Amino acid sequence: MPKKERIQQMFDAIAPSYDRLNHVMSLNVDKVWRKHALNEIVDGTPQQILDVACGTGDSTISMAAAAAPGSRVTGVDISEGMMALVMEKARKAGVAERIALQVADGENLPYPDGSFHRTACAFGIRNFEHKDLGLKEFYRVLTPGGKAVILELSVPQNRLLRGCYDLYFLHLLPWIGGKVSGNKAAYQYLPASVHAFPAPAAFCAMMEAAGFRNVRCKTLTLGLCRVFVGEK
Repeated sequence: MPKKERIQQMFDAIAPSYDRLNHVMSLNVDKVWRKHALNEIVDGTPQQILDVACGTGDSTISMAAAAAPGSRVTGVDISEGMMALVMEKARKAGVAERIALQVADGENLPYPDGSFHRTACAFGIRNFEHKDLGLKEFYRVLTPGGKAVILELSVPQNRLLRGCYDLYFLHLLPWIGGKVSGNKAAYQYLPASVHAFPAPAAFCAMMEAAGFRNVRCKTLTLGLCRVFVGEK
């Protein structure tokens, strides 16, 4: 089975417990990380925003709530199971009318060139089979002067912190995730995908190769997460 189909099926399977596990296992720090990304995305003017690999919509909803009146946030994901939860959450947050959803592949986005002022991706690009193609698509659908804002988990560089991180992320997390979701393999894949993600300098170079300028990276929570920003 191709990697993309495996990823899709895995996220469909863990969708019902994904939000609860995500917040509990990050001690809710993921909400703080999303706010850092949000500050790079909204600018007080009406915006067309694309949230790639939107999952269950936490970032999609926060963008829709924070963006100026007249804005629209389009969420795309290959997992229908994850996206099935978005609109109910959006209605509870009072922003459903600002959100549109479409099942789509981040490596082959179904939108014309220059369709969006921002492309965003939170904790999703590490799952792309071809990250370079995804970055080129992020760039292509941006308007001139637009920005891509990518939030991704990262491996800390400090040796002591790295040891604690590996103990939790490689051993405790799969056990907890497996108990709650019934899918231990998914929570073994997730930390492995973080370890396999390019180092910050290498990923910045990938963004530049895709065409982005003024690429920068901000380290969050001692290197547990990073925000990458690039301009068109």
